[in-house]
Amino acid sequence: MSDWKQLCAVDDIPVLGARRLKRARGADVAIFRTEGERVFALLDRCPHKGGPLSQGIVFGERVACPLHNWSIGLADGCAAAPDEGSTQRFSLKVEDGQVFVDVEELATLAIDELPACAGACEHAA
Repeated sequence: MSDWKQLCAVDDIPVLGARRLKRARGADVAIFRTEGERVFALLDRCPHKGGPLSQGIVFGERVACPLHNWSIGLADGCAAAPDEGSTQRFSLKVEDGQVFVDVEELATLAIDELPACAGACEHAA
């Protein structure tokens, strides 16, 4: 059984945009809101070169990485072909207009991932 933490109201996330959730360890988590009012959570790090997905353009149920325009699925974190790779997806739920995230997943998933990188940085591959 999951332990859920209230994060914010759905309305606190811009339509076709994102919010970042900082974690004590590992890269931040990006919380996305689509035009259709669906909400998703992914590690805020593109699988290609580590770009900050929270700064990307949300379209449909995908986000375009701001560094190299890789298209990442919000539901599964997978890159669209011909690109390959994926980013960690996190469970969340929406109840009464409030967004909740899974506390255990935040503390354990992808905690060794480096933070996203918007420009030249030392840990970019």
